Amino acid sequence: MIKINPMEIKGNWVYGEALDFHTTSSTHMGQNEYGHDVWDTIRPPIAELLYQLKYKNNREALNQIVTTAANHLKRSNAIFDCIVPVPSSANRAFPPALEIAKGIGRILGIDVNDCIEKTRQSSELKGVTDPDERQRLLSGLYKVEENTLEDLKVLLIDDLYRSGSTMSHITDVLYQQGQAKSVFTLAITKTRTNR
Repeated sequence: MIKINPMEIKGNWVYGEALDFHTTSSTHMGQNEYGHDVWDTIRPPIAELLYQLKYKNNREALNQIVTTAANHLKRSNAIFDCIVPVPSSANRAFPPALEIAKGIGRILGIDVNDCIEKTRQSSELKGVTDPDERQRLLSGLYKVEENTLEDLKVLLIDDLYRSGSTMSHITDVLYQQGQAKSVFTLAITKTRTNR
């Protein structure tokens, strides 16, 4: 079992948590031969596994992430009717939030409903630090079929929580369009700042 440092994440959901920080420290080491910045980044164990999964395509990391998250949820004694993953902001053949949600669903015996759709193509938001620009890019980006989640307790899962704006927009969609009874959130990691 991987050591985690769960922390509350606040938003328009009933309750939310991140399992740990995304990084412990990051030191600028200069630039490489192509002029790109090089960083020496130290990550908590679960964040390192997420990095390996997302950027090194190390699928073996998935099982450890899923087991750790599922065990954490078991200890919380929370009851959910379904798990909804946040869609990947990048076009990935292996979307991390979806695969993590499927694994947790298998372990906990909870259905995964991949019901959130994008209404248009979007770029990754991780480089957008201006809150107004993030809001503009997210406005109307997600939808769900009407009443898909009527009266259900939903666990919304994402791999990374930065500002909470994506999860907040999707939570609104789950309540307003999907008619969810309640929405709880779980992020695998959280950035140290909310930008």
